[in-house]
Amino acid sequence: MSEQIKNILLVGVGGQGILLASEILSEAAMLAGFDVKKSEIHGMSQRGGCVVSHVRYGTEVFSPIVPEGEGDILFGFELMETVRALPLLKPGGSVVANDLQISPPSVLMGQVSYPEGLTGRIRAQFTDFLLVDGQKMASDAGNVRAANTVLLGAVSKRLDIAEEFWVKALEKMVPLKALDINKCAFRMGREL
Repeated sequence: MSEQIKNILLVGVGGQGILLASEILSEAAMLAGFDVKKSEIHGMSQRGGCVVSHVRYGTEVFSPIVPEGEGDILFGFELMETVRALPLLKPGGSVVANDLQISPPSVLMGQVSYPEGLTGRIRAQFTDFLLVDGQKMASDAGNVRAANTVLLGAVSKRLDIAEEFWVKALEKMVPLKALDINKCAFRMGREL
């Protein structure tokens, strides 16, 4: 049964649109006819803390939590949080990560340094690794805040959900005033 379940983890920092991305992902999977379970963990997310969202879909899903070492795709919005979540992935899993570093308070206060070589560490563990300049692509689409949708587009190519369901989910979840920019950002991510 577990082979029929797709396990996706979304990780990053509060304010990056992780929860909206997980809502769109869940909605697209539901529209495609899958059973979907979702869970979110907020660590002081409104103050730039860690946010993790688990999305599981398949024929029948009982738990919303991706067991450690069973994630199929890690969808990282910030590099340090992406590296921190690597143990949740299974061997041979996929990593789609935003090329972005957001310094936590301990770095900003000079207590520790932001770790170096994070992309190399990811690449050493996972051959299916796509590094995305989400901020630049979203800016090119019309709004830097659509970086989450660029990343969603990139992740969508690794999932068995038809593009039409992604578009319908975007139309349902994204405010009308931001819809065209988000559709453009999504397409740009899919084309990577």
